[in-house]
Amino acid sequence: MNPLLRKYLKDGESTTLDFKQSVSSAAKIAKTMVSFSNTHGGVLLMGVRDNRTICGVKSEDEKYMLDMAAHFYCRPEIDIEIIEHIAEGKTILEVKVPAGKDKPYYAKDEDGKWWVYVRVNDKSLLASKTTVDFLKRQKQQNPDTVPMGPIERGILDYLSKNERIALPQVCKMFNISRRRASRILVNLMSLDVVRSHTTEKLEYYTGV
Repeated sequence: MNPLLRKYLKDGESTTLDFKQSVSSAAKIAKTMVSFSNTHGGVLLMGVRDNRTICGVKSEDEKYMLDMAAHFYCRPEIDIEIIEHIAEGKTILEVKVPAGKDKPYYAKDEDGKWWVYVRVNDKSLLASKTTVDFLKRQKQQNPDTVPMGPIERGILDYLSKNERIALPQVCKMFNISRRRASRILVNLMSLDVVRSHTTEKLEYYTGV
């Protein structure tokens, strides 16, 4: 077996690696692709079960579906690289998904709606509005121009004494709207002094 494939199987699924038995739908695979592009990039290993055993794929069928997902179900389109491997007599596709240069990336679901996803550990999770705003803010050239007012300093002071803070807490502590609190957190994230953490149920922020 190719040493790289052996390493993938040994390491298991992570922020930058996802196993798929097959492409059941272009929409589902696009969700994983955009989560990689919105985070650090990653590799889809097609023809591998979640338990790391090899099942193989029909390469031409899978390549067609992967290409459709990357170019018609991702916005902007994602330029993927597909490398074919043979292991245990079966075909495995290594699909390299680059970290995006034009974030945020959106995936179209089965109903034709577009959503932003990010990669957290081994899952592709729906991004919060704050995270989407932050991804948009990354395109701007001068984050250092962000004002540092009393609320910004108050949040940093709180995080210097506490492990985390959530958006509702910021609203309550400073008596401000969710929209304003979200904008302030995005500004602090763009300065790289606050970091966002997403789970399946909530989003919270920590100091860097």
